[in-house]
Amino acid sequence: MTKDVSRLMMRRFNRRSRDLGLTQSQLQALAFLVPREGINQAALADLLDIQPITLARLIDRLEEAGLVERRPDPGDRRAVNLYIGQNATSLIDKMWEFAAETRRDALRGLSDDEQEVVINVLQRMRMNLISCEQDPDDKNPPAGKPVLKGTKE
Repeated sequence: MTKDVSRLMMRRFNRRSRDLGLTQSQLQALAFLVPREGINQAALADLLDIQPITLARLIDRLEEAGLVERRPDPGDRRAVNLYIGQNATSLIDKMWEFAAETRRDALRGLSDDEQEVVINVLQRMRMNLISCEQDPDDKNPPAGKPVLKGTKE
C-alpha cells in the first residue's frame, strides 16, 4: 500500500510539473541539491541511488539549461561540487509549490492530528531504516514468514 501511495503521489506531481520541461529525475536531483549545495557529484549520486555516470549526464543537461553549476572542489582537484544555477530559482519555487499541492491532495480529509500522526510515523520509519543501513552488523535480517495484518493462515 505504501508503494501505491508513493506511486500515485509521484504521478500526481508529474502531471503538475510536466510544463516545467524537466524529467522526474532532473527534478529529483534539484530537490536533493537545494539543501545540499556544494555537494560533490559522487555523494549526490549516492543519495539519489543512481550510478555516478547517470548523474553526470543528468547534471550535463541541467547545467546547459543554467539550472546547476559545477565548480571545482578546492579540496580535490578531480572532483566538482554542485550548486544551484542562476536560472533555477523560479523553477525550484514552482517545484516546491507543486510538491505542497500534491501533499495537500494526499492528506485531504485527514484532520490536523491525523496528518501529524501520518507524518510522524513515516519520519520514524524512515529514521529506523536509515539506522539499519548504517548498522554494519545488520547485513542479514532474521528470516521468517511475514505475517500480514488481516490475513488468515
